[in-house]
Amino acid sequence: MSGLSQPVRNAIERIEAGPRGPQVGAFFDLDGTLVAGYTGTTFFGDQLRKRELTPIDLLRSIVDVVDGEVLGGDPTKISQRFFASLRGQSEEAYIAAGERLFLSKIAGTIRAESRALVQAHLAMGHTVAVASAATPYQIAPIARELGIENLVCTRLVVEDGVFTGDTEGPMLWGRHKAAAVRAFAKQHGLGLPESYAYGNGYEDVAFLSSVGSPVALNPHRGLRAAAERLGWPILNLRDPAKGSLTSVVRTAAALGGLNAAASAGMTIGLLSGDRQRGLNAATGLTTGLPLALAGVSLDVLGEERLWSHRPAVFVANHQSSLDPVVVGALLKRDFTVVAKKEARFDPRALVGGLLLDPVYIDRANSTEARAALDPVVERIRAGTSLMIFPEGTRSATGALGRFKKGAFHLAIQAGVPIVPIVLRNTGELLGKHSFVLKSGRVDVAVLPPETDWTVKTMDRRITKLHKTFEQTLANWPGLDTPSASAPGYSTSKSGQED
Repeated sequence: MSGLSQPVRNAIERIEAGPRGPQVGAFFDLDGTLVAGYTGTTFFGDQLRKRELTPIDLLRSIVDVVDGEVLGGDPTKISQRFFASLRGQSEEAYIAAGERLFLSKIAGTIRAESRALVQAHLAMGHTVAVASAATPYQIAPIARELGIENLVCTRLVVEDGVFTGDTEGPMLWGRHKAAAVRAFAKQHGLGLPESYAYGNGYEDVAFLSSVGSPVALNPHRGLRAAAERLGWPILNLRDPAKGSLTSVVRTAAALGGLNAAASAGMTIGLLSGDRQRGLNAATGLTTGLPLALAGVSLDVLGEERLWSHRPAVFVANHQSSLDPVVVGALLKRDFTVVAKKEARFDPRALVGGLLLDPVYIDRANSTEARAALDPVVERIRAGTSLMIFPEGTRSATGALGRFKKGAFHLAIQAGVPIVPIVLRNTGELLGKHSFVLKSGRVDVAVLPPETDWTVKTMDRRITKLHKTFEQTLANWPGLDTPSASAPGYSTSKSGQED
């Protein structure tokens, strides 16, 4: 349970000590519970930017907010007005907008500790559901990311592919959400006295009261008071970190350190007359020094596997622009990379391009991509290892993408092993749309090298390796639950094979 606060660890231990099986429900509110903030605000802002809301709609919405939040009026009125504004819009287009907003804005608001609670319930075989007044268009991408299959939520009426502006029954707010959860439990044969619920607002009191194990999670003042009065557990989770002034300063220092390190390495090469020695020195300095200046540390399991089978094709999962720097700091010397051709003109990759002589490929043209990779085989055979991200692109959510076959074909042609490297936390330190690197720890697990790859067995082995990556990310070896550790690991820090 590395990276979790002690109260969250205790909550997970209580879940693990409780009953197993699908008859136990675990219901999570969405806004302010699974995610920090409110997804509805993101959707409202998107419609406002696209001018799909009139000035009159905006003014009425402001009045509704003041009435519901300040004057004690109906807090669902603004949502009802928003639903009405969708009248005549295409449901298909709105689904696409939900996916777009999830990737660009909402995915980064998922709380890591909420994810851990969800995973704990899923591991116990519980029936997990999101219970929210929000719509499926807000919830579905988040639920999919967290592995949650069930939605208890407000549904909008759709006729001939367009919204009518009405809802199917009442909006699931307050007592209506509680009633919907009880109906869902009856339909799925759940025992509510054995079940769990997590919510953050005072309107969730009825919902939380429906189960035997309610948790007030990051509660507003009214729910906190009710939870204290009723003796419910209160759990305060950390929100996704935001860049601070210290992070900005550290990032600037890291960028300055990168340029200084590259110059130092080049100088070593010139003075010694050994270009490769200079490149290796520069590579080590330009990865290790910026990480140190940015306050980023690496906790590596199985580090000896980085050196036991060289040359090799090193494959890693891809969450962040930080990943190449981390893997570079691990490999240190005598390696190159494969990158998309667009990176050739990316100023952030300029130093790496000078030091590593990467192979740039056009991912849209598979024939040209394969031709560009032919010289790489000879470089590998001559002793240069290859670093490659088989997903091909960064994951916007941290979920593991499908592995492409290029890296594995290269390993077969060069006759070298695949060395898997699993990275955790990089996306939290440097998000997809962020230019500020936060300080913190990156967890790294170097899995046992895999030799003797063949074309005949490649598809099956890629599928198996992908599953191993997923298992390692879900059950971190040697740090989390020992019984669920990935194959090839003991619970010791050294990462020696069993």
